[in-house]
Amino acid sequence: MSLKKIWVDADACPKVIKDILFRAAERVGVPLVLVANQPLQVPGSRYIRAVRVAAGFDVADNYIVQQAEAGDLVITADIPLAAEAIDKGCLALNPRGELYSEENIRQRLNMRDFMDTLRSSGVNTGGPASFSKSDRQAFANQLDRLLAS
Repeated sequence: MSLKKIWVDADACPKVIKDILFRAAERVGVPLVLVANQPLQVPGSRYIRAVRVAAGFDVADNYIVQQAEAGDLVITADIPLAAEAIDKGCLALNPRGELYSEENIRQRLNMRDFMDTLRSSGVNTGGPASFSKSDRQAFANQLDRLLAS
């Protein structure tokens, strides 16, 4: 299965991940669409484009879900977006290189909801670990595997 298109939830995507995606899109000739509610700098390429959506809660996510098709890859750290993408037959990969699947996405949604409940009751749950070189490498490796399949 070769990927038809790569969609990026670009507002929170680390620059280093975008750079990896830019190089991959050029290397394999796969369309790459970055969706954000702010202006994005993307290299001039026939494979790469940016879509700016209106500001607002989940506007970029909703756009990606509406436009993505089965066989596309969605790059996001947003677990509800990943779940919707998987439901549409897309692959979903987070910027740390973790491939979401039908098998693990429900568990991730439940954990996210549990952490939201803790935070709303005043518990400090901390945040995600800072983005590391090994995260970048894990993402690049997983992307290469997906592009080669």
